[in-house]
Amino acid sequence: MKMNVQPFPFDRVFTHGPENDGASSSDLMLELATVRTELELLKSEAEAREMQARNEGFEAGMAHARTERETALLSAVDAMQAGIEALDGRYADAQDALTGDATQVALAAAELLAARTLEAAPGQAVDDAIGRTLRQVARGTEIQVRVHPDLAEDMETRLAARQAADRRRLNVTIIADHQIAMGDAEILWDQGGLTLDAAERRAQILSELETLLPVATVRAPAVDIIAEEQGAERF
Repeated sequence: MKMNVQPFPFDRVFTHGPENDGASSSDLMLELATVRTELELLKSEAEAREMQARNEGFEAGMAHARTERETALLSAVDAMQAGIEALDGRYADAQDALTGDATQVALAAAELLAARTLEAAPGQAVDDAIGRTLRQVARGTEIQVRVHPDLAEDMETRLAARQAADRRRLNVTIIADHQIAMGDAEILWDQGGLTLDAAERRAQILSELETLLPVATVRAPAVDIIAEEQGAERF
């Protein structure tokens, strides 16, 4: 068999494309600079948007916090107001209770003083009533004073002292009467009379304190009355 051997070509010839001129390189550099500028611009815009988002988020958080704070403050104020109203109610109740206690103490003190006065000077109120009567009736009017027998001697002594201090003659007669309670008296003359009643005087004190008492427990007061033919006078 006959073979045809050909030599192997070791050299090659390559064909190059058209070479880039100076204008094409400038365009590439310009495009690259443009791209870089756009990237920087995009980066700046992204950072600005991120900052804006952070600011908006911060403001939203602050607004929410302020809303919660105002709500909490309103709740605290409502709770405080309720507490103040409760304290006012307790204070009013305590004040009413103290007023009632003070009134009872004042009443007890008044009764004690009245009892002490009646014990120490049982004829003083009667003597004062005689003086009021003498200032009201005409000179020389006959007056009868009915008192408890144990008080008759004291009233005689007081009448003598009053007569010594008065230049006019006092036509006053002391009459012992077992039906008259100690410290009470009936003063009578031809045109009227005056009744002294310790219980009625106590009722007068109670009537003065009635507005302070928690519950009205006193009856209508009755004062010393001079019953006359045409009406009544009060001394």
